[in-house]
Amino acid sequence: MTTDSASSTHAAPAPPAGTAANAVAGAQVAQKSRFRIDDKYIAPMFITCILIFGQLSFGILDGNQGLLKTGLAIGSAIATELIFGRLFTRKWPHWASSYITGISVGILVRSPFIWPYVLCSAIAITSKYVLRYRGRHLWNPSNLGIAAMLVVAAPYFSTLTVQFGNSIPPMVAIWVLGLAIIIRLKRLHICATYVASFYVFAFMRSFLVHDSFYSEVAPITGPMYQLYIFFMITDPATTVKSKRGQALVAFLVALAENFLRMISSVRIPFLTPEFAVQIASHAPYFALTIVGPVSKFTELYWGNKVGAAPVAVRKS
Repeated sequence: MTTDSASSTHAAPAPPAGTAANAVAGAQVAQKSRFRIDDKYIAPMFITCILIFGQLSFGILDGNQGLLKTGLAIGSAIATELIFGRLFTRKWPHWASSYITGISVGILVRSPFIWPYVLCSAIAITSKYVLRYRGRHLWNPSNLGIAAMLVVAAPYFSTLTVQFGNSIPPMVAIWVLGLAIIIRLKRLHICATYVASFYVFAFMRSFLVHDSFYSEVAPITGPMYQLYIFFMITDPATTVKSKRGQALVAFLVALAENFLRMISSVRIPFLTPEFAVQIASHAPYFALTIVGPVSKFTELYWGNKVGAAPVAVRKS
């Protein structure tokens, strides 16, 4: 009697338990990863949205040559980054950081000339490679570039003030988008600490300088502060590591800004009245220029001290 060939062959071994489930899970993860945006592209996308929205709605860029000036600022930043990155690291650096610096300069800077945009971006990126401590740059590049230009090229250089007209709808749109990104990057506590501190100091300052609270708090509703809060004080490369430290530094930046805003009301021997007004008018930039690198240097210095501390050897 002949037997069925199918019954005479051995059945293939069953796959290990969970293999099919793991394959499905892996496929789902792969599918999600296709649509997940790398964190390093989030900030460039956000600041580009601010630029497009601001320009289409309010003409935020500087006059008829605004697009040209911004393009040259971006080009200068990226070119400087590529040159110094290649010279110092022997590698081609990623463009995202320099793009953010260049577009920030293009939005924030005001000058009838083109060269301040190019020079500001070049100074900003150069500082990343020249002003370093233990392999880390200490200053936020665009903030330092702007602060430096305010000192050395004041007659030809100013910054964005009320090109958005402090209108509520665009500010709300920017804050909603900015908060969504900052929450994803887990840096909301920095923004919240700074904003809360700013309001407290504005309230105190209104009594000290006999001005209305609304006048003192109004600057934070402007477009410059949106970039400052979301990009400069939260810069991962130049902020300290711990959350408590980050919140403390944000408070200290607001505190320093508070004093610098009142500096034009106090007579200081080595400051001319014109320069005192310049500092008071651009207090946020100078405050971060002072507090940011000091806090980062302190962390790197004491962190190295602790890491280099000798380890006691237990005697047997």
